[in-house]
Amino acid sequence: MIAAFLQRLGGRAIEQFRGWGHAAFFFVDVLRAVPVSLRRFGLVVAQIYAIGNRSLIIIAASGLAVGFVLALQMYYALVTYGAAESLGLIVNLALVRELGPVVTALLFAGRAGTSLTAEIGLMKAGEQIAAMELMAIDPKARVLAPRFVGGIVSMPILAIIFSAVGILGAYVVAVLLIGVDAGNFWSIMQTRVDVLRDVGNGLVKAAVFGVICTVVALYQGFETEATPEGVAYATTRTVVISSLWVLGMDFVLTALMFSTP
Repeated sequence: MIAAFLQRLGGRAIEQFRGWGHAAFFFVDVLRAVPVSLRRFGLVVAQIYAIGNRSLIIIAASGLAVGFVLALQMYYALVTYGAAESLGLIVNLALVRELGPVVTALLFAGRAGTSLTAEIGLMKAGEQIAAMELMAIDPKARVLAPRFVGGIVSMPILAIIFSAVGILGAYVVAVLLIGVDAGNFWSIMQTRVDVLRDVGNGLVKAAVFGVICTVVALYQGFETEATPEGVAYATTRTVVISSLWVLGMDFVLTALMFSTP
């Protein structure tokens, strides 16, 4: 009984490591195809529009809602200790350091990631990928690499928009509704927020999350079974795997970036 259990456990572990290795080789192949895809820059621009521009509404609406709620929650917590003047600083740091990159990545995985997986999965189901290979066209350079570059470029921009709209939403609640001094709200941001350490590290996070979400989406779409059920399962796996990787990498990056004063 124990030997059979250990055998099954070892088999699953080997299969899991084999899958990780296959995904790593896939990532390397996509990276190698990036220079080729940049020669057709129009494809990259089209993907930036499809991935980034079409995600603006949900990103902006979510950022505004997060700014509203964050301002209310922080004000009620800070006013208890007589520190309401720090509201602008707390909101800004929370958005640019943490909530902006993370929430944007989760929304990106749910909107753009699933779209990429379904699109590539349907291309595979319709044998368009196989047709490219028969015509000696590398599908990774023609299909995957432009989407990969588009995802990496779009994610930091979307994170900036999320944080900016969130700060504006916090301003509306804090200054216009609650009555916090507007000059104090903005001045404490200018004096206490470091562009390189806070905003820069937030953009690095967003870029890393963009790589994760885009690669996961492309891999799940490219390796899915060429059936409707396979495509549906792949889109679900895209959201789950991307979200888990984003949350795990967020802890690692935060520990590396902000562990020292």
